[in-house]
Amino acid sequence: MVDVMRVLLIEDDSSVADFVASELALKGHNCECASTGTEGLLAANSARWDALIVDRMLPKLDGLSVIKSLRDKGDLTPVLILSALGEVDDRVKGLQIGADDYLVKPFSSEELMARLEAIHRRLAPLGADFRTTLEAEDLRLDLITQEVRRAGRVIALQPREYRLLEYLMRNAGKIVTRSMLLENVWGYHFDPQTNVIDVHISRLRQKIDRDFDYPLVHTVRGAGYRFGDE
Repeated sequence: MVDVMRVLLIEDDSSVADFVASELALKGHNCECASTGTEGLLAANSARWDALIVDRMLPKLDGLSVIKSLRDKGDLTPVLILSALGEVDDRVKGLQIGADDYLVKPFSSEELMARLEAIHRRLAPLGADFRTTLEAEDLRLDLITQEVRRAGRVIALQPREYRLLEYLMRNAGKIVTRSMLLENVWGYHFDPQTNVIDVHISRLRQKIDRDFDYPLVHTVRGAGYRFGDE
């Protein structure tokens, strides 16, 4: 059972906006709407939201630019893209820019709610165990402030790198497959056949392993990755 969510809908098609808002209300969620990208970005930056639903093609500022702006400043609020653009390249671009899921128009209310509730559950800030920090060896991740330190040194991470590290730390000592990372960090429900995982793992290693006494991110050949001291 998902708690009541406060959702910001950024959608310029009034019929779609009315439909989505009414479906959210029927489920007991609170929804506020913005009809342009600039209005939506201002609203997103002005309050705390449990999730954002963002149309890709918006007047004044397109949806991808809205999402990129939020991610660039470290905003990790779950984002579901709505779009009539449904080719694989379109979905991959939306997910790579920082969205957590991508729903192609036209869509059913059941799928909309299922996807929205799924990203909210998966990306809830404190996860299922309500810890406020994660620690492994000399690395500490604060789930409230999102500050990362190793050996007392502050490490600056991009939003996706932070999510990747958090997922690895929550599964420390276990083998994490590429499919698990695609599903839980990127929200992909298909294999985009890109090197997105390799790129982000490499960047993460550069930041949390380089210049320290021992590595924490390990490749398990043919299986995936494992986090922790060998």
